[in-house]
Amino acid sequence: MKPLAGKVAVVAGATRGAGRGIASMLGEAGATVYCTGRSTRSKVIPPGKPESAFVTAYRPETIEETAELVTQFGGTGIAVQVDHLQEAQVQALFERVRAEQGRLDILVNDVWGGDELTEWGKPFWELDIQKGLTMLERAVHTHIITSRYGVPLLIEGGQGLVVEITDGESENYRGNLFYDIVKSTVIRLAYAMSEELRPHGIAAVAVTPGFLRSEAMLEYFGVTEDNWRDGVKTDPHFIASESPYFVGRAVAALAADPEIMRKTGKAFSSGGLSEEYGFTDLNGERPNWNRYYAEHVAGQADPPAS
Repeated sequence: MKPLAGKVAVVAGATRGAGRGIASMLGEAGATVYCTGRSTRSKVIPPGKPESAFVTAYRPETIEETAELVTQFGGTGIAVQVDHLQEAQVQALFERVRAEQGRLDILVNDVWGGDELTEWGKPFWELDIQKGLTMLERAVHTHIITSRYGVPLLIEGGQGLVVEITDGESENYRGNLFYDIVKSTVIRLAYAMSEELRPHGIAAVAVTPGFLRSEAMLEYFGVTEDNWRDGVKTDPHFIASESPYFVGRAVAALAADPEIMRKTGKAFSSGGLSEEYGFTDLNGERPNWNRYYAEHVAGQADPPAS
């Protein structure tokens, strides 16, 4: 079954991690997915050539690879290089979607770029202000710019879904001032948009993965997706981790829900949604990081999910 056959999605920040998993699983559900990001096979953002005051750490993943995965999973993947801080590029993206598809059904805001900017273990009065403000630009301003130009296309269709990807759905402090502001702000952004989009029949929600086995996290633990359980030797909590495809299936389930307006304005976890909708990770497991955290990690600062 392809519940999203004929639907068109844009996943902003689809190069790697949760964005790649979400794009792929929207493809699995049959959607045409525009996969955006800065790194392409012709231009991988390298160290030493910053496009801002801080160099984005080099990683080999590209949007073309993501688009190919979308197609392999059963959808249609289209890679588009976009810097979502550049208003003209974002506007051009949605003009292209309108010209090529005539519609937009799903918009996912997953742009992040804050890993190398997060200074864990420091009180806020010792943080680097420019790093923090750059994080806000990369992970909040991009979402606002993208929604500003993507939502009108949703409104034209009279239905649709906007998804803000965050870390954690609770009000617990996330261990770093700027990180906490970013992740809580995008939840509030989903709520604020939902209030204005409700009359148009468009839902806006926030979704958090659990302990995410992103490419960077697998590399950090010295494992691959095939032998990821060996990572528990470094951190026993890794046993409760999930692949990026798990949150991808969560977003696909939301997008296929005919009663999605009942959820608008709220925040959800991949584990909680799996129990409601019945999907599993690619390996057949159904991790629930919130439950695991409450049982095994409660009392510590929330760890980053990606």
